[in-house]
Amino acid sequence: MDDAEQTQVARSDGGTPDGGAAEGGGRPKVPYWLSQVPYALVLSALAAGIVVVAAAYFKRGPAIIAAALLLAATFRLLLPKDWIGLLAVRRRWVDLLTLVALAVLLIVLAWVAPQLSS
Repeated sequence: MDDAEQTQVARSDGGTPDGGAAEGGGRPKVPYWLSQVPYALVLSALAAGIVVVAAAYFKRGPAIIAAALLLAATFRLLLPKDWIGLLAVRRRWVDLLTLVALAVLLIVLAWVAPQLSS
């Protein structure tokens, strides 16, 4: 993410583009690699869901992927802007709405999908 994108995300989240130092907390900026940990956790859960789907478990796989999306929404909701890394794509409310809507759709898909008998 370049400086212009970080500034735009910081403004959309209601913060300052300098990492929160101007908010009076004097909190040090989080290292870049550490801010990507929530993103890596979400990607790992998504990969696990895809592996489960590939193993022909068409009810469990989408449920795991939906859980990963809900985890991403939880991270986006609760973590400060310094810690969300690549999970911050748009404004916070748009990200939350998108992630939760996709998770609900996948849960419905997992519920109505027929179980394949082997």
